[in-house]
Amino acid sequence: MMRPLPRIVLLCALALAALDVSAQPPPAEPPGSTAPAAPRSWQSLSEQQQQLLQNFQGKWDSLPPEKQQALARGSQRWITMTPEQRNGAQERFKQWRALPPEQRQVLRQRWQQFRALPPEQQQRVREQFQRFRQMPLERRQELRRQWRQMSPEQRRNVMGRPAGGRPGRPAGPGVRRYPH
Repeated sequence: MMRPLPRIVLLCALALAALDVSAQPPPAEPPGSTAPAAPRSWQSLSEQQQQLLQNFQGKWDSLPPEKQQALARGSQRWITMTPEQRNGAQERFKQWRALPPEQRQVLRQRWQQFRALPPEQQQRVREQFQRFRQMPLERRQELRRQWRQMSPEQRRNVMGRPAGGRPGRPAGPGVRRYPH
């Protein structure tokens, strides 16, 4: 049975935001901002957003404000995507849905850790991720294999992190800090 297209579109946009660390980050919240999200009225959404989110219309007012804000941001992002970006988002969403719930939770936690990094470190991670993606498949597989065989101590050394977990200096020249 096929799901309604707008819901799939929205979920794809949200999955894109959650999975693709190489994408541009959404606007940053002010540092130390812990203020709860304000509720967003259905009428404040554009006509395009309302079309994408039509499955939520009847329950919009009962959604938590954070969920309303996330859906509004995701729908706005979807609207601004090119067809190629939308296709990529749909593919990533399919991959996301195929993951077991435990793996999704691990990925959510990693995303939260990434988002907690200072912007300069986030940019370094993005650059290193792009370099990794440009490597030949065989090299990426070899690096993943090596990473899985390392002890936590060896991983910390490669990452340039002391046992306390704070970033330090790379282990040496030519050592890739993010081999996975």
